[in-house]
Amino acid sequence: MSDHSSSEPPWPLLLASAVVCGLATIGGVVAQRFPGMENIATALYATAYLAGGWDAALDTLGKLKRLRLDIHFLMLAVALGAAFIGAWWEGAALLFLFSLSNALEGMAMARTDREIRSLFREAPKQALEVRDDGTTREVDAAGLAADITVRILPGEQFPADALVIDGESAADESSLTGESVPVGKSAGDTVFGGTLNTWGRLDARVLRPPGDSAHARIIRLIQQAQASKAPSQRFTDRFGTAYTIGILGLSLVMFLVWHFAFGLPAFLAAEGERSAFYRAMTLLVVCSPCALVISIPSAILAGIAAGARRGILFRGGVALENLATIDRLAVDKTGTLTRGELELAGIELATPGSDDELLAFAAALSRNSTHPLSRAIVAAQLRREVATLHSGSFKSLTGKGLSGSVDGTAITLGRRSLFDDHPWAAKLPPPAPGLTEVLVAAGQLGGRLLLRDAPRPEAAGTVRELAGKGVEVTMLTGDREESARLVADELGLRDWRAELHPEDKVGAIRDWREAGERVAMAGDGVNDAPSLAAADVSIGMGLRGSDAVLEQADIVLTKDRLERILEAFELSRRCRVIIRQNLAISLGVVVLLGLAALGSIIPLPIGVLGHEGSTVVVVLNSLRLLLRGESAD
Repeated sequence: MSDHSSSEPPWPLLLASAVVCGLATIGGVVAQRFPGMENIATALYATAYLAGGWDAALDTLGKLKRLRLDIHFLMLAVALGAAFIGAWWEGAALLFLFSLSNALEGMAMARTDREIRSLFREAPKQALEVRDDGTTREVDAAGLAADITVRILPGEQFPADALVIDGESAADESSLTGESVPVGKSAGDTVFGGTLNTWGRLDARVLRPPGDSAHARIIRLIQQAQASKAPSQRFTDRFGTAYTIGILGLSLVMFLVWHFAFGLPAFLAAEGERSAFYRAMTLLVVCSPCALVISIPSAILAGIAAGARRGILFRGGVALENLATIDRLAVDKTGTLTRGELELAGIELATPGSDDELLAFAAALSRNSTHPLSRAIVAAQLRREVATLHSGSFKSLTGKGLSGSVDGTAITLGRRSLFDDHPWAAKLPPPAPGLTEVLVAAGQLGGRLLLRDAPRPEAAGTVRELAGKGVEVTMLTGDREESARLVADELGLRDWRAELHPEDKVGAIRDWREAGERVAMAGDGVNDAPSLAAADVSIGMGLRGSDAVLEQADIVLTKDRLERILEAFELSRRCRVIIRQNLAISLGVVVLLGLAALGSIIPLPIGVLGHEGSTVVVVLNSLRLLLRGESAD
């Protein structure tokens, strides 16, 4: 069928042309039955030929200029040949079904594109630039550069990825992450271009031009994916000029055989007989590989669109097909199996007092710091709705901790080495593996906060389900063995390796591949990029991952949820099933109809119906991938 390039006519025009062709064909058949209306019937058939064949004719002329022949040429040759021997309605019916198939194919591809476009709002065209004197001016958003300060009002989209420097609000990031709950934003937080500022006014410094934003990267990834070819598609690429010439040659040989060896009339046959030319035309149409040519691209494009709608960006048909073939999934620990952010695991008091009081004092100092430990403490205080205190003085003790005061109470928090003069500190046992301790002294109150990078809540279930599908999951991490063992035990991982450098991870992946396994690697940090490059299939966790990961990954999970790997695996498997089904349908129809045509069993109308019907079937079968939850098995 057609290649549906940007110059392809819109599908409504193709559908309208097919309808005109069909109506004119019916009119011609009716007029032909009445004496004296032969000229009217011929005019109606000519109208049908023009309406049903103009798109194929334009495509054929363009290819002939490049000395190429394709199935459009075959269709036109059959239609003109049918008219030559007086089989007008058969030729018109062929063009009607062919144009209808093209229109339905175009409609299917348009739906695929619409599914992708619906994921994102249009990027803002204008932005408010904040000048040095505090005034603003409206500028072209496309011309924004790094370090320009912009103001985003409530209800507006962020024009580019930027760092908030003033104000407080929340961002609707559902188009990037799939999370419906707005994310709070204040000074020091990053906002992403294309997402929505919900309620507050923010001033932010542009980090990168809009063309390099997370929003723009998604669109580029999808465009690259749509342009790439899957391994199966290379199989159908063979059906071009060589195949067309081969079928033309076979039809010519059979014409000569039927005419000279079997004595059939060359062109005009008696009533109820089929001429050699008529049979050659039938053979020509049933052997045209329309369904075969569209069977794989339609499934690949539908699969890419279905994945994008669910936050899974396949960077081409190769990734979409290959993921289902993996034997092992290697995963980084921090940020992949775990959240990548510390959270409060417990509070231990060494002196009389309350947990909430110790946490409130610790959060009062931590609010002045951007250290990951400090952010985790403040987040825990907000989550537990503990009273908010404000420090009167503050000092950062580089590499050790923080000190200050709250309402006259001296506070110190940090490493154990800061508390040598506190007897209760020496009595605290070392923290359990996988836990990080922060000691806190507030006047007479003392104790410690225990923090950890907890596994993602969906991680254990994902590991279990992948194992059930025959995929071995192995954790590769640079963390200490004790921390790795704790996470592995929680998630039920049978295979894990700790204290690895990036080159060690690459070596492990190469060893598995040399042993005959197909390996996928999932990660989110710069140190994961070499491992991703070494794997058969690479998976990047979230658009907030490093640029190196996003550039390297074959698959990007925009919603940053581990179970999306399982969804991607299922989608890949379903796509492969549908591709096999499409190939079986299209090849089976060509073989059966071809044998029937060689045996002169079927007339041209039946051949046309079977040929075009199989094309419609494979396109509709591919569209099943857009139905969420639909099983291809």
